[in-house]
Amino acid sequence: MDNRSHQRRVALCILLLSLCGAAGAERSRQEAAQRMIAAAEGGLAPVYAPLAEQLVRTLDLADMNGIGIDLGSGPGTLIVELCRRSKLHWVNADINPHFFPYFLARAETAGFSGRVSAIRADAQRLPFRDHYADVIVSRGSFQFWGDHEKAFAEVYRVLKPGGTAYIGRGLPASMPLEEARTLRRRHGSGPKYDVAETEQRLRRIMATLGITDYTIHRPHAGNPQAVNYGIWLQFTKSATETHAKRCGFPGNEKKVE
Repeated sequence: MDNRSHQRRVALCILLLSLCGAAGAERSRQEAAQRMIAAAEGGLAPVYAPLAEQLVRTLDLADMNGIGIDLGSGPGTLIVELCRRSKLHWVNADINPHFFPYFLARAETAGFSGRVSAIRADAQRLPFRDHYADVIVSRGSFQFWGDHEKAFAEVYRVLKPGGTAYIGRGLPASMPLEEARTLRRRHGSGPKYDVAETEQRLRRIMATLGITDYTIHRPHAGNPQAVNYGIWLQFTKSATETHAKRCGFPGNEKKVE
């Protein structure tokens, strides 16, 4: 075999391995979506309606018009509940597009097909223009975002001046303690992470980005049964903010109208 033929065979082998790897990654994303859909329909089902009520009440969304984004919404269960309680158009922005057929079908069944959309999105580089959304929410996603400073800077950039983000992980504050404890037990006592350390990390990120108008929520912290209700970060973009580059990251040129 001459050298040129050998090089062609090597190149072909590399291409085949690359295709196999891509197929494996795609299958992994499909399986991850299926697992999360099953969880949303199963053990996590009691979370979404009271959480939507909490968000609508806390952020005063009931009569608000405009755009809401659920970043990392996955099956979009929270979005459907938010549609029931608000007038906003909601965008499911998730890095895994295998959720979208399920989400769009569920929204259509619930009568909200004209009030939702879906777009593949990496939290560290959001495909939205500056000052696009009135509100951005996220549950159970930020721990997967990789570069948190860049991701939170992107959330800030995409918010309209005066817009608010509510991002975290855990359970709605209104969930009764016994129900929360039962839910955690079904999931092996819940996620293992240090809530106090997470709070300090979020505070450092806000300081780095120069965001001062923020609140950390830790529902039922220190409850007698040590049930982890999670942690939530709420922050508001200054009503006079006109450019996202204040956070030290360039604006994204991609636009979604």
